[in-house]
Amino acid sequence: MKPQSQYIAPRLAGFGPKLAWKVRSEIYSNLIKKLRPNPEWRVLDAGVTSDRTADSNFFERLYPYPQSLIAIGLEDASFLEKQYPGIKFILADVRKIPFEDNSFDLAFCSAVIEHVGSRQEQCKLLQELARVSKIAVITTPNRFFPIEFHTLTPFLHWLPVRFFRHFLTLTGREFFAAEKNLNLLSESDIDAMLRQCNLAGEKNHHYLLGLKSNLVYYISNR
Repeated sequence: MKPQSQYIAPRLAGFGPKLAWKVRSEIYSNLIKKLRPNPEWRVLDAGVTSDRTADSNFFERLYPYPQSLIAIGLEDASFLEKQYPGIKFILADVRKIPFEDNSFDLAFCSAVIEHVGSRQEQCKLLQELARVSKIAVITTPNRFFPIEFHTLTPFLHWLPVRFFRHFLTLTGREFFAAEKNLNLLSESDIDAMLRQCNLAGEKNHHYLLGLKSNLVYYISNR
């Protein structure tokens, strides 16, 4: 059995995957209702994972036109080609997507931007998604939701970043303490990056228990 991706959040018995699936499937449903893709659309899923749990790579599981879907990522997810015949997997960095401008009608990128490093690297990701697609949809957990989803830490992630990273290091979670592995984003952070990159972003955020849990942006060039 292949090891899970290190980026996958801890599991709370059966509750964690069920909650993740609920949130992700609702975000997907909203996307489909809003954009109404058809079999002719060329679609990119940027940042698939080697993890095989039910809530991972959910776009591949749900999207009805696998023959139109290309999945890329730095982890080996080639199993997706057998699991969902028609999908093509390419090992590639989401910050340097190996396709021409406007190659896709839609680029989808879920819970990836918080794992690519500094704000500069996050900007590169946004610019690449906008470059290769007519419209890009990104999602990321909201830094100001009471629970930090990757480490299941309540409230401490609201502190200045250096204090939160120090706490993670002290509690044995050095992987997530490193900026290159986890760099949380707030709505204002993404708004600032979009302005910096001269990109337009329409918000369609997801709410959990009445609170903004996941930031969802529909992005295009101005």
